[in-house]
Amino acid sequence: MTSTMNVASDRGAAGALPAAAAATAAKFRPIGGWIERPEHPQPALEGHVNADVIVVGAGFAGLNTALALRARGASVIVLERDFAGFGASGRNAGYLGGSMAVEFEMFAKRVGHEQAKRIVQFYDAGVDYVEGKLAEYGIECDYVQSGIIRAGVHPSQEKKLRKDRATGLELGSVTEYLEPADMRARGIPPAFLFGYYTPRGGTLDPGKYVTGLRRAALDAGVRLYENTAVLSYDEGTTVRVTTAGGSASAPFLVLATNAYTPQLGLLGNKVAPMRVSAIETEPLSPAQLASLGWQGREGIMTPHYVMESHRLTARNSLVITTKRLNYVYGSKTPNVPDDDAYEALAGALRDRFPTLQGLGIRACWSGYVSLAYDALPVVGESGEYRNILYSAGCSGHGVATQSMMGQMLADWIAGEAHPHMAALDHKTPSTLPEPLQWCAIKGALALTNLLDEHVNRKARRAAGGGK
Repeated sequence: MTSTMNVASDRGAAGALPAAAAATAAKFRPIGGWIERPEHPQPALEGHVNADVIVVGAGFAGLNTALALRARGASVIVLERDFAGFGASGRNAGYLGGSMAVEFEMFAKRVGHEQAKRIVQFYDAGVDYVEGKLAEYGIECDYVQSGIIRAGVHPSQEKKLRKDRATGLELGSVTEYLEPADMRARGIPPAFLFGYYTPRGGTLDPGKYVTGLRRAALDAGVRLYENTAVLSYDEGTTVRVTTAGGSASAPFLVLATNAYTPQLGLLGNKVAPMRVSAIETEPLSPAQLASLGWQGREGIMTPHYVMESHRLTARNSLVITTKRLNYVYGSKTPNVPDDDAYEALAGALRDRFPTLQGLGIRACWSGYVSLAYDALPVVGESGEYRNILYSAGCSGHGVATQSMMGQMLADWIAGEAHPHMAALDHKTPSTLPEPLQWCAIKGALALTNLLDEHVNRKARRAAGGGK
């Protein structure tokens, strides 16, 4: 999982972060590390308004839905409880990744070989969609079309990587295996031993991307209301949404709220919000950057059960994400620091980049992605009149998929079948009731942490770093 966050910084060594947890929490950025609050936010909704479609949530999915609907001539209202990009869209790692995000074996077993091939095509098409929209809307978001590498950090991971790649090739995911010599020739930092590479996609600044979508939506005539939390909605041939200051009505409602959807009374039995965290270092000096090599700036993901992701930014800092997931009882999404996750990420910084000892941490942040039990996207319609649409289950890989979901939902409302919608036609497994869900998820996370740390200890010993 990647994803769909910012680390605060002492100027001290990366290794000092565990001893400075209180200082880290005090500097925690509650809006993520990529984005700032807009200088001129759109006004909150007051009174009553009407439109053809109401979209709740101004992230990748919501804003792309609004833009696709406006291109069809529909009038669109977008309601955002904070500001556009406040949620996962402004907090994730910024990987524009395609089918490298797919758990090939699991999907093939879950839905069968032929549908798994369609899922691979869906993920890859999402990359093309975003690249097209960046050009169409003139969005400058530091996109580096570098491709992505899934890389092992210990020889024990090689068998799994090779098997994953072979299954992916059968399903249509085009990748190249990189032997250790290939990795070194590319200048990949030496902690990453081998892996497989796709030239599709790369990395971008998700804050600049979602801010560009916001601007494009406003230019297109979308009525965006920020600082407007949805309190409730009433079903009917016309859906009525109630907020603190007013209400809105439309024949269609789109919930593009991802991990927050269960709080609106929908999908609580389909997805679980998972907290994902990130750290960002201070900018590297020219000498530090040269010590890494890494000329192509490929995004790097690992095959751990809970993956690590490592990338360079346009400001020459390192962003390291995931490694530790967390679940809050009752599918709640408190916007709070996760010091345990930041300490684990700082440990990954030390392990993978030993030449950067002493590099300070600039920022840390956390946010929520939604995960279905089968890790597949969840898209569909609800209500007696089937006019409430939703999209969730990004599993931390939403930059491409949730962006293209906007076009897919707009086509759905227009009565047209998007060519990739059939890939997502499956029965999502039901989640467990509390407290069983909390027990099951926390137990699974504890086990995966133990297994991943076992690999990490072996990697440290192999690198001469002791335990």
